[in-house]
Amino acid sequence: MGRIVTILLLTVFLASSCTTKFAKIMKSKDYEYKYKMAEQYYANKKYQEALRLFEDIFPYLKGSQRYEDLYYKYAYSYYYIKDYLNAENMFKSFVENFPASTKSQDCEYMRAYCYFKQSPKVELDQTNTTKTMGLMQAFISTHPTSNRVKEATDIIDLCREKLERKEFLSAELYYNLGFYKAAAIAFSNVADNFPDSKKSDEYKALMIKSYFKYAEMSYEEKQKERYEKVISECNEFADRFTDSKFLEEVSKYKTQTLNILKKTGKNE
Repeated sequence: MGRIVTILLLTVFLASSCTTKFAKIMKSKDYEYKYKMAEQYYANKKYQEALRLFEDIFPYLKGSQRYEDLYYKYAYSYYYIKDYLNAENMFKSFVENFPASTKSQDCEYMRAYCYFKQSPKVELDQTNTTKTMGLMQAFISTHPTSNRVKEATDIIDLCREKLERKEFLSAELYYNLGFYKAAAIAFSNVADNFPDSKKSDEYKALMIKSYFKYAEMSYEEKQKERYEKVISECNEFADRFTDSKFLEEVSKYKTQTLNILKKTGKNE
């Protein structure tokens, strides 16, 4: 027990000592000393302290040869403390202020990557995800030989998968709530918006299932037209997805629909 208390007291003492030391540095009027300590804090990965010192010495170093490097580390300090909103803004500002810098390409990428880090759960608004895709594509177009092109492409793919998933969940929600026409349209839109998706056939099958449910629940005078829509979509599915694992399910919907039309005399 005594040892634990000793360790706690030592920890408190060291923290207090560090706080006192930093306070003295902040109060100093020696900007060269502050610059040296800011660099030291940054090198030691104490980014909160480095940020405060960088901010304090900005006016002093503006226009000097060290200003560009300071600005660059300032932006990264925000990134390292996971303040991606400010980091994105500073990386953008760096590119605008130092367009000819050898670090500009890195900052362009990092700006896009900060948007990616702010991309929320799939259920939430995906503005940052869409922004990420646009900026990453711009980076690839501007720097086609960059060694980060593959990474940028992979991130675009991840963002596209998230947007696809979000659209699918919305369509699925319509279906689960019994809004079958809206579900059918939504499933169709997912397939159309993501034509390269490995799940295109699944989305189309779910669309057919939704249209079938919609026809089934329709007023009698509307059923013929809506069942015919199911048949049309089933035929199109069979032509397009000849090897789909959902082909058997779609064929059953077609057969079932034809039987309903025949039984009710609506296929005449």
